Amino acid sequence: MGFNETVLICDEVDPVLNKVLQENGLKVSYEPQITPDQIKEKISNYNIIIVRSRTKLTKELIDNAAKCKIIARVGVGLDNIDEAAAKARNIRVINAVEGAMTAVAELVLGLMLALARQIPFADREIRNGKWLKKELMGTELKGKYLGIVGLGNIGKRLGRLAKGLNMNLIGYDVIPIDEAFSKEVGLMKADLGTLLSSSDYVSLHVPLLDSTYHLINAEKLATMKKTAKIINTSRGGVIDEEALYDALKKGNLGGAALDVFETEPAIGNKLATLPNVICTPHIGAQTKEAQSLAANIIAEKIIQILRGVI
Repeated sequence: MGFNETVLICDEVDPVLNKVLQENGLKVSYEPQITPDQIKEKISNYNIIIVRSRTKLTKELIDNAAKCKIIARVGVGLDNIDEAAAKARNIRVINAVEGAMTAVAELVLGLMLALARQIPFADREIRNGKWLKKELMGTELKGKYLGIVGLGNIGKRLGRLAKGLNMNLIGYDVIPIDEAFSKEVGLMKADLGTLLSSSDYVSLHVPLLDSTYHLINAEKLATMKKTAKIINTSRGGVIDEEALYDALKKGNLGGAALDVFETEPAIGNKLATLPNVICTPHIGAQTKEAQSLAANIIAEKIIQILRGVI
């Protein structure tokens, strides 16, 4: 059965998404460089709007989406979509939470190893003609305590990977943590304060909401071990960057690895000037496999919605 809905894809996505939608009869406009002003002009013509992280669908834009039935995010977070505005217009908002779990979890693991062995620093110094073998005394991940804040798909995947490295796992979430998973990996459940004070590494996997904005602030950072390291691949606003900078600069925290920032692109962010910080440009889901999977998931969800299945 074919459909006649019109689709506007506002960001660069895996070609499989366009292909599957067109095969099902949808009329697709692929405009990965479209500007907010251009979206405002055109959005009223489309039934389905698809974005990644570049495009921000504000209330102003959504209020112009007279024919829109579905807004889809080819990714996990929805903070670039005004969900309240969409709900007010009875627009379904969907994402691909399943698509990025392996990619993000593997990036966290890579960042933990990079922090533990100072890999970026070692690389830079050898390129600068310095052989700092004696100075680069690292630590192992085996036996260390990893605190996972948020045990959704990504948090669970990270837990399984870390268990394979014989790390000890502590978990915190505002919703009940899956008992079967806890038994599988030997997860110790704790409140956030206990997790932060007990962990050698802390990895954040929560959405950016009013309740999670600056969840990790100066007060929370002060409770962590001075040798502890924090990894954020969720959303930049979850950490108070000024407080983090202060803790790292004063030696009250061992290190940080950040894939996300309060303002992106994070060019000129002073955290990047610190030697105990590793920065990556929001690449958590940036793998061929994750992008293809997310595109397939979104295409399938759109078709299922149009068929009335979900």
